[in-house]
Amino acid sequence: MDKTRTFLDVKEYPDTEVQKNRVLTLEEWQEKWVSRRIGFHQEQGHKLLKKHLDTFLKGENGLRVFFPLCGKAVEMKWFADRGHSVVGVEISELGIREFFAEQNLSYTEEPIVEIPGGKIFKSSSGNISLYCCSLFDLPRANIGKFDRIWDRGALVAINPGDRERYADIMLSLTRKGFHYLLAVLCYDPTKHAGPPFYVPEAEIKKLFGSICNIHCLEKVDVFEEQHKSWGIDYIIEKLYLFTEK
Repeated sequence: MDKTRTFLDVKEYPDTEVQKNRVLTLEEWQEKWVSRRIGFHQEQGHKLLKKHLDTFLKGENGLRVFFPLCGKAVEMKWFADRGHSVVGVEISELGIREFFAEQNLSYTEEPIVEIPGGKIFKSSSGNISLYCCSLFDLPRANIGKFDRIWDRGALVAINPGDRERYADIMLSLTRKGFHYLLAVLCYDPTKHAGPPFYVPEAEIKKLFGSICNIHCLEKVDVFEEQHKSWGIDYIIEKLYLFTEK
């Protein structure tokens, strides 16, 4: 018990610049799907999202929910089954096709006119639309604004040098009264180069604090056997809720 408390109280790592020059290309992310290096995918969905779902949704109906870097997140089906409209963006066409196959959903696909080479995959029910393209190209597609954003495995996956551009896009997609839920990981970045990258609280405040109230809902110790291969000895997940100032 004491050990857990010590972990959860761990201080932010002081050298926030250590990963700043790390770059993964879109092709490298696509290759992760091909070679099945997708340890970031959670087959049972995200425990903290499930726990705080009522806080996130506030009992509202018919919301538009955005999933940046969605992969084949099972939570997209959760929201659609509750009557919400889901939009995601993902560079891996393989990941998108696997989502529809694993959720037993029929779908259509068509090119994104505004983005050469991009495609949009839509569930036959019409309430899930997944864009296969770079997130940074997405604003050209005019996808509208959202009531909710679920950011898990997105901000922590973006190259650190692109975070400001990323945050600007995310905030441009929010509607009045939005709720933005963000999951980040805290570990010693001198021992693991990422991704997932370490995003300190100070940076979260710098990126989102001018527009958002920022509240940390929970911190949990998520260290597992696989993390030993990263060279780290602790990893804390933090869940933040952003609301409109």
